[in-house]
Amino acid sequence: MTHGTPRRSFLLGQTAADREAASLGQVINQYSNEPHLVHLSRKAMAGEFEICLPAAIAGEATAVALEALDLVQSLEAQLSFFKPDSDISEINREAANAAVEVEPHLFALLQGAMQLWRDSGEAYDLTATPLWEVWGFARRAGMIPSPEQLAEAQALVGGQWVELDEAQKTIHFLRKGVRLNLGSIGKGHAVDRAVEHLLAAGVSDFLVHGGYSSVAARGSAVGQPFQADTPSPHASQAGKPDLLSSPWTIGVKDPLSDERRLGQIELHDRALGTSGAQFQSFRHRGQRYGHILDPRTGRPADGVLSVTVLAPTAAAADAISTAFYVMGPEAAMSYCRHHPSIATILFVPESGNRWKQHHHGLAEESADLLAALTKP
Repeated sequence: MTHGTPRRSFLLGQTAADREAASLGQVINQYSNEPHLVHLSRKAMAGEFEICLPAAIAGEATAVALEALDLVQSLEAQLSFFKPDSDISEINREAANAAVEVEPHLFALLQGAMQLWRDSGEAYDLTATPLWEVWGFARRAGMIPSPEQLAEAQALVGGQWVELDEAQKTIHFLRKGVRLNLGSIGKGHAVDRAVEHLLAAGVSDFLVHGGYSSVAARGSAVGQPFQADTPSPHASQAGKPDLLSSPWTIGVKDPLSDERRLGQIELHDRALGTSGAQFQSFRHRGQRYGHILDPRTGRPADGVLSVTVLAPTAAAADAISTAFYVMGPEAAMSYCRHHPSIATILFVPESGNRWKQHHHGLAEESADLLAALTKP
């Protein structure tokens, strides 16, 4: 059910980006047994953002959800690489000439991205923009760059060219031509800001997603408060509702078959992000080149079909899923072992149109998915 007011227009339907994200494996359960959800949506960041509320609390929470969607739209003006008056565009124009002051939330986002650049062995890099352009993905017209073009672009890539001053909240580029693009983290950041707004207003039961590939959930799908003293994740105490009987569930599809669902993840006070290049790619002489680039080699990353990450925030889930796509399963598993708050599942191709999965940190909330993945 969609609510609207004369002052606002909520446009429904899927963009190409939404279709890609859904095909990568994330589908919000529409609760055939518990269908009482209110959906509010807004076009932003080349996709659609949606807030799902339990009908039991929607009367009180709808106005807050609309404010959160307003916030998401305002963030597009800050984060967009394509808007010439955005904060990111100003940084890209000016930061090589002098330090540029950065809004605090955006500065914290950039700090997190730079930390991931270090922790991922430079596999995640916001400065990979010149590579993205030289491969033609900025124009959605893929092309094979010449060795000279590739070398010129790669000379401008690397977190070593970015200097952040925490005390002054400024950013400075140490080489002209360096540019940032937040396409791998911006939607997750917008989801997180919407979550913050809802929680600050006292709304504790909701799900927010940006095109299905960036998802964050809090509380229950029926609008009941979380029982912190419930002894078991699947047990109820007398007189107390069982939160997990109506979880927010995210379906995970087979990466090679959009029609086949492998299982689901029950999302509780956590975020989920998915990365894959299956639907943004081009072929040249029989070889497929995807839009997720390895900044260390300058070439499209290869060897992974899709990655799903569970993390405390949607921005972290988005960025880490991109990093894992580049890093591959062995390095991704090592990262998870050193970062206990992160869980993941990676699908890698095998011969004969088959895949192999690697996972770490998935627990009871993914029991049926794990059973499907590990059966003979």
